[in-house]
Amino acid sequence: MTHRPALSRSAVDRAAALRLDVGGLARAWREHGRLLVLDTDLRAAVDERPEGPGLVFLEPAGELADDAYFLGMDAEGNAYFARIDQNDTRMPRAGLREVGAHLDDRDTGLLVHAVALARWHLTHIHCPSCGGSTVPAQGGTLRVCPADASEHYPRTDPAVLVLVTDAEAKHVLLARAAGWADERFSCLAGFIEAGESAEQAVVREVAEEVGLTVDSLSYVSSQPWPFPSSLMLGFRAAVDYAQPSPEQGEIADARWYSRADVRAALAAKELLLPPEVSIARKLVDAWLNEE
Repeated sequence: MTHRPALSRSAVDRAAALRLDVGGLARAWREHGRLLVLDTDLRAAVDERPEGPGLVFLEPAGELADDAYFLGMDAEGNAYFARIDQNDTRMPRAGLREVGAHLDDRDTGLLVHAVALARWHLTHIHCPSCGGSTVPAQGGTLRVCPADASEHYPRTDPAVLVLVTDAEAKHVLLARAAGWADERFSCLAGFIEAGESAEQAVVREVAEEVGLTVDSLSYVSSQPWPFPSSLMLGFRAAVDYAQPSPEQGEIADARWYSRADVRAALAAKELLLPPEVSIARKLVDAWLNEE
């Protein structure tokens, strides 16, 4: 692909060493801090500017608290933090799915990081060992259980996203999941199972979802997908140009398309591709532009 996936962009150094420096982190908050406030739906305030939308940051007030998560430093020395505030009502607001493909590299990376951390902190407040309440530590990078001193880190669930083509890449196989609108089609996808490599997951998912055997595959790129905590690994796979057998209950339909078929179906509004923010769309667009 000629361009990075939308949510894989960033222009901020996560400055991991600063997380361990309590005093340094507090000074960064006071002297160079810029605060990104999320509401309880994890939406951020966004300004519309001539060059495109941009995140709205606040000047930090008071002392650095545990619920302000450190996101990193930019080249100008600004220190970025994120916090959830259920009372924040500034508008307009936008979620990552809506605006992630349209922000610049800095703001995209910051919003992805903020949403991923905030979602994890909201849903992992108890220690899995003893059930006690945990507290954020190291700038929100982890949570610690005061009772047993155990440390708990944000989870990431790896999943594969695979663009399936015939051997000559003249046709692409797109599928519609059960429950989707009739015109909505995308690539095949699935979570990597325990004890399974990403490549094994690609082969298994293609066989399970459309009944076809992968002859060759190649890794393309990855993208964080914090909905709630996935890392999407993008692949391409070649199979025989054969009739697919959609998995009952999972795949409602699977069809082969030539490039002309895709363009004609898009023009007629008979095909709805994944949104620009997804790596699936990047894979499809890259294939469309290969001829």
